[in-house]
Amino acid sequence: MNRDALITALEEKIPNHTFRPSEDFDGTEGAVWTSGEDEATFKGREVFDYYSQDGGSKQYTFGVLNSIHRFLEKHGWYCEWYDPGTVMIFES
Repeated sequence: MNRDALITALEEKIPNHTFRPSEDFDGTEGAVWTSGEDEATFKGREVFDYYSQDGGSKQYTFGVLNSIHRFLEKHGWYCEWYDPGTVMIFES
């Protein structure tokens, strides 16, 4: 899935949450930038939880809700925390 299609799919899955090209954040090309701290939810669960990265929650993989992590993985993408409030999504 290309980046534009990914942004569209994520915006459909997680309405009222903003996904932007990474160039708008720090100039990095080809990735997606989003907030990790504005309480985005998917099916009633918070999508991003920086503090769950330590493995303390079985609902998250590297701080990303498992269902969203699997969706990204299936389409060739993965999340990486830039800082506690910023998530970058890169192509695998």
